[in-house]
Amino acid sequence: MMRACQLNTCPAGIATQDPRLRRHYTGRPEHIINLMTFLAREVREHMARLGFRTLQEMIGRVDRLEPRQAIEHWKAKNLDLSNILYVPDSGPEVGRYCQIPQDHGLEKSLDLTTLLDLCRPAIEKGEKVTAELPLRNTNRVTGTITGSEVTRKWGAKGLPDDTIDIRFNGSAGQSFGAFLPPGMTFRLHGDANDYVGKGLSGGRIIIRPPEDSTFDPSKNIIAGNVALYGATSGELYVGGMAGERFCVRNSGATAVVEAVGDHGLEYMTGGRVVILGPTGRNLAAGMSGGVAYILDEHYALAASINAGMVHMEEVETGAEAAELRALIERHAALTGSAQARRVLDAWAALLPKFVKIMPKDYKRMLTRIEEAKSEGLAGDDAIMAAFESNARDLSRVGGN
Repeated sequence: MMRACQLNTCPAGIATQDPRLRRHYTGRPEHIINLMTFLAREVREHMARLGFRTLQEMIGRVDRLEPRQAIEHWKAKNLDLSNILYVPDSGPEVGRYCQIPQDHGLEKSLDLTTLLDLCRPAIEKGEKVTAELPLRNTNRVTGTITGSEVTRKWGAKGLPDDTIDIRFNGSAGQSFGAFLPPGMTFRLHGDANDYVGKGLSGGRIIIRPPEDSTFDPSKNIIAGNVALYGATSGELYVGGMAGERFCVRNSGATAVVEAVGDHGLEYMTGGRVVILGPTGRNLAAGMSGGVAYILDEHYALAASINAGMVHMEEVETGAEAAELRALIERHAALTGSAQARRVLDAWAALLPKFVKIMPKDYKRMLTRIEEAKSEGLAGDDAIMAAFESNARDLSRVGGN
């Protein structure tokens, strides 16, 4: 309910090792052991009734299934499941479960054939590496193996900014730049499939149309669905539209994009997002953290947003407006975006049309953290005080 499991600040004491919060939790590891022991025993009893000793023996044995009788619901009572449950004649040479390891063909990936060797000077010595490479949509998870080697060598802090700076030309396959750590910058001149920047962990991804393209990128999708899924930090600049579920479960990355499809910002828990154009329906569903700024030139956002957990606000302060402008300027510089340049050129007229999306609980927590700081607390102590204050309020209204 607090959506703070990853912050070590769980007020119920379950998802934390902080002794001040841990004391709130009355459970013991033995309780879980007891539950799993009972569960295993009950499973064995069911298996024994069916005549099985192991779970592997059960796989595919649809002949041991019986349909529930006397189903009266009009949708279900005439269903014929025989085709789904059909068992073809086969001998013991046909396996019912996975017995042959899957070959993912990793040795053919762009990382193992090209990128890893290209980036060796950066990985081993921290030397700057720049390059330009073609890319096809059969090149999936480009950069992930190379990024893992950076993290093994340099840890979570990664490398200095732009130590590895690669320009790609073409179409990226799924999960382009997934889990990129700090110090890696990928510039794609072209377009990308789904899951761009999945799990982004400090790196930077820039996507812009090819220089000879003739289409309007602000009205065409150049990054697929579910970009920045589960990202924790880093930056993404998309000089065009992105597909559906943009920034789903983003918990810390910064992104600028020119339009998004349905379900944008879904379950977002942190980070900052700027959208310089229209959005699809159900925007911000389940969004509990982070901040988003949407340019709502045609006053259509109210019909698209899921307001169950968020407020729609104005850009409140000059400092906030300056920060927003700086992000758009950076987007324009990195992507060459005509849409960003248009917004900047008409800044005084368009700033009032930006709508700030702020989660209700997140705003309340930020306010309480500031209150704790005004009382002399700092850092983690201020955050702990805010969480404990909020937990007390929840308990008073019946929350748990």
